[in-house]
Amino acid sequence: MSLLARLSETVGDAFEAAGVDRSYGTVVVSKRPDLGQFQCTGALAAARSVGRNPREIAQTVINALTATEMFAAVSIAGPGFINLTLTDAAITAVTQAAVDDERCGCTLVERPVRYIVDFGGPTVAKAMHVGHLRSTIIGDSLQRLLRFLGHDVTSDIHMGDWGTQMGMLIIEVERRYPDLPYFDASFSGPYPTESPVTLDDLHEMYPTVAARVAEDEAEAERARRATTELQNGRPGYRALWQHFANVSISAQRADFEALGVKFDLWYGESTVHDRIAPLLERIKSSGRAVISDGAIVVPVAEEGDQMDSPPMLLTKSDGSYLYTTTDLATLDQRITELKAEDILYVVDARQALHFIQVFRAARLTGIVPDDVALEHIAFGTMNGTNGKPFKTREGGVLKLKDLIAMVTDAALARLAEARIAESYPDEERAAIAKAVGLAALKFGDLSNHRTSNYVFDLDRFSSFEGKTGPYLLYGAVRIRSILRKAAEHAFLPGPITDPATDVERDLMLFLARLPDSLARAAELRAPNHIAEFAYDLTTRFNRFYEQCHILSEQDPKRRGSWLSLVAVTLRELILTLDLLGISVPERM
Repeated sequence: MSLLARLSETVGDAFEAAGVDRSYGTVVVSKRPDLGQFQCTGALAAARSVGRNPREIAQTVINALTATEMFAAVSIAGPGFINLTLTDAAITAVTQAAVDDERCGCTLVERPVRYIVDFGGPTVAKAMHVGHLRSTIIGDSLQRLLRFLGHDVTSDIHMGDWGTQMGMLIIEVERRYPDLPYFDASFSGPYPTESPVTLDDLHEMYPTVAARVAEDEAEAERARRATTELQNGRPGYRALWQHFANVSISAQRADFEALGVKFDLWYGESTVHDRIAPLLERIKSSGRAVISDGAIVVPVAEEGDQMDSPPMLLTKSDGSYLYTTTDLATLDQRITELKAEDILYVVDARQALHFIQVFRAARLTGIVPDDVALEHIAFGTMNGTNGKPFKTREGGVLKLKDLIAMVTDAALARLAEARIAESYPDEERAAIAKAVGLAALKFGDLSNHRTSNYVFDLDRFSSFEGKTGPYLLYGAVRIRSILRKAAEHAFLPGPITDPATDVERDLMLFLARLPDSLARAAELRAPNHIAEFAYDLTTRFNRFYEQCHILSEQDPKRRGSWLSLVAVTLRELILTLDLLGISVPERM
């Protein structure tokens, strides 16, 4: 149980003893530390509920709390605010418990939830680009956080590998290489094991064929027909499509590994293809589907909608499927096979209407029962300094691997500027630069609330000063250095003693906030709360380190206590950075 939870339980008991519902005893960190470390405002709300004077309720609660040994002071302010200050002994006990606990006071959830986290979402035949960044690192942080809290989590990349773009690429390859066996309907195989195209080839082909299809209806019809034949199982098209998938996945795995991101499932839209036909029959039998100009649609508009909610299209008039169709089939698979209880879709906010349609259709048709949660974890855009979605200087979309190279180069420049790690071997220095670059990139993103748009400012993000990833890495590495130097002097961590200074007390109290910060981040699906905690912890530790000279402290008990405080600070900092997907070098 976290410190705030314990305080709320204690104050709740006092409210209950005062004849008021215990829920009014919720305790929060005080916004007026000059009045107390913690605060409860429940007396004001309780007064309105039971028709009593709030100060009278507050005084009754205080009278009950005064006898509690953990409080050094309890007082009333204003119309009935209850201010609480802990004894140093209570603070010491809480800190010692965190030191002794490998999870730093963070208990596992009582009831684990079976989560599916859908993020990343690359498309076959397209190189990963900067537009994939936010989904990837927000989704990765959420899967790490939910797992740490004890939930059962499966992450799924959900690749786009089955739409019209596949048919477009098939006809483009045929146009360029008509003699390949994939296009000979009489060919019985086997087909070549090596792909006739690379990912770079596909990346170049797609805009070319897309432009031609947009201008030429005959070409558009060829692409649609190729897509339908692919989906219906034409062997040559399936073999060629598999090459597209293989060369794409190979490159995309490398990009995700460079970001330090892993997925449990590498499923795509094609994974659920065989489910679609029987699923459509179920949907039609549900009475929720209607035929409109030969197409199958599900009306999803609800009374009171503030915006237009058009019907969701399941099949086109020619019988071909859309990604809305595969989304419903994917939901069916996640419910029936993966036993999902809560499904998170970490996708751009601009796709909000799509998810409204899919979620409503899934409920209306009985695919998803009421006890399974569906959540669109929407996020804003990463913009350039011009306020528009981030592009290259030439106006193109920046590839993800080029973005990683860009932040790594910036980190190398910063290391040279600060004369950090300049004597280290080249290989280690390069590894440090990559860690610093990724920290700059990830923290720069995740320190913002996910729904906010933000400006990608490489100069600011890569700085070792201010609210940045490199600042936090340097702080963690410095803490490691303190512990190494202590070990060289045979100085050992010891039991926590009562705080001797305000900065020490402040650090100890802040360390106790970790469980609540992580719980709030999980509740709101918002990693910025983790980023905020990591930054505030680092700044508080720096103030503590400036005033408390650990290695020169002559009192061995005090020095041992401080070393334990240093060690638990490092554990909490490394933990929170890891939950953001940021790794800490051993030295810098």
